[in-house]
Amino acid sequence: MTLKLAIAQLNFVVGDLAGNARKIVDAARQAHAQGARLLLTPELSIAGYAAEDLFLRPAFTEACDDAVKGIAAALADLKDMVVVVGHPTGGSLRSRSVAVQMRYNAASVIKEGRILETYAKRELPNYQVFDERRYFTPGQGTCVFEAGGVSVGVLICEDAWFDEPAELARAAGAEVLAVINASPYHVGKEGERVARMADRARAVGLPLVYAHLVGGQDEVVFDGASFALQADGALAMQAESFKESLVFMQLERSPQGMGVVAAPSAIAAPREAEAQLWDALVLGVRDYIGKNGFPGAILGLSGGIDSALVLAIAVDALGKDKVRAVMMPSPYTADISWIDARDMATRLGVRYDEISIKHTFESFKGALADEFKGLPEDTAEENIQARIRGTLLMALSNKFGSIVLTTGNKSEMATGYCTLYGDMAGGFAVIKDLLKTTVFALARWRNAHDPYGTGASPIPDRIITRPPSAELRPDQTDQDSLPPYDILDGILARYMQDDEGIDEIIAAGYERAVVERVARLIKINEYKRRQAPVGIRVTHRSFGKDWRYPITSKFNETAGAQKP
Repeated sequence: MTLKLAIAQLNFVVGDLAGNARKIVDAARQAHAQGARLLLTPELSIAGYAAEDLFLRPAFTEACDDAVKGIAAALADLKDMVVVVGHPTGGSLRSRSVAVQMRYNAASVIKEGRILETYAKRELPNYQVFDERRYFTPGQGTCVFEAGGVSVGVLICEDAWFDEPAELARAAGAEVLAVINASPYHVGKEGERVARMADRARAVGLPLVYAHLVGGQDEVVFDGASFALQADGALAMQAESFKESLVFMQLERSPQGMGVVAAPSAIAAPREAEAQLWDALVLGVRDYIGKNGFPGAILGLSGGIDSALVLAIAVDALGKDKVRAVMMPSPYTADISWIDARDMATRLGVRYDEISIKHTFESFKGALADEFKGLPEDTAEENIQARIRGTLLMALSNKFGSIVLTTGNKSEMATGYCTLYGDMAGGFAVIKDLLKTTVFALARWRNAHDPYGTGASPIPDRIITRPPSAELRPDQTDQDSLPPYDILDGILARYMQDDEGIDEIIAAGYERAVVERVARLIKINEYKRRQAPVGIRVTHRSFGKDWRYPITSKFNETAGAQKP
């Protein structure tokens, strides 16, 4: 017995039910024409993932149910074709004489115009960026259906990370596990998924097919890289990451059991971490701007490493004609910053303009002269410069419609080395989840590669090698205000990303005073981060949904036990 199976690794848009349905119908027809008799779509493919509080609106869930029925009707003529569609669904449950709306993260099995079964996800994640218990009720059942003579057990994403759902599917007669997923990308996640699913396949002794979403949705990016595993956990097929695709394989029954048959070329070549990270950032920018209808992007190009990296990402994502760079020199801008900014803009072929803020800065200081009389210049004057630049960029955005890309990194956001309504002003924070050391590493990687054909070595070497500076006062460098970035980022990775305690970090070799200072900076700058624009999540712990600390808090980890 042989079954040809296809995975629709597609990029859906949250709330575009008609458009998402068309993609599924088109994929099903194409797969059927190529001999497939089973098509898997990703988790919540009708709705898009994640639709967040749209799930709480009955009208949205009802519209999703209607879209699934519409898909079934549209595919009624495809003989013997089975399609698994991910979608939210709901209904009313009477409890203590009160009508309660129950919602489920579901998968429906469609064949020849009919919905044969609907399975509700049993395990609902509620960690990191996941908040599914806010929206859904856990399912209780098991779904095993027949396609081309093969018994297929359906699981939805988190179900496959636990023992019971897969074991129940096997007990119900499943010969293969079909797992539909929407698993956000972070560095290292692809390997983690494959390893955990290999454990699951071995545990139940069944091959496993993993159908995954691709695309950017607000803060998260989905990397695709759908795959299939043999019953012993061996990788049989893996699709390319960060690309839409319709991928095929065969399921064949033999005396030894069910197996996956695919050509050796069906396993995409392994890619280095920097290449995947670059693709995630590029896709995140492209989808945020494209799906929200912005005509292009604009950013302040300072001659520094952060804005240089954002410009390179933006051009790879959108093309040079949709990106504009503006240099806004102040009295403290070094000549090499002008030269390097012009050089980079020329290398990438983007529109480049220079708007001096010198006279505007003097006007602000003049307006405040009486208030500041007798006081030395300090961060107030520094931040005025940043806020002038933010105002100019937002004015250009308002006039021409392009979204402002902010250029702050994670190290700056963690420690508050950024200016509210200044360099934080904008619509999308491209590198907000990159530590400064990663910014440097990724810039070097991009200079050595040209993945999108927009030009090799787009970033002038001096931008990468010179000491970073905000250039808001004479001879300023970042290290005047912060620990060296290799030390700072090491502490941030342990304290913020991995939740290590202060004593643990000190035991790892970091100075107590530095660790405590960094922890304090993180705490007192929470109010700034709450006002930062959304940006792309690429680590397992980003500022945003992964990090939910109170702004107002007296807890001090360094103070020991707090006694009444």
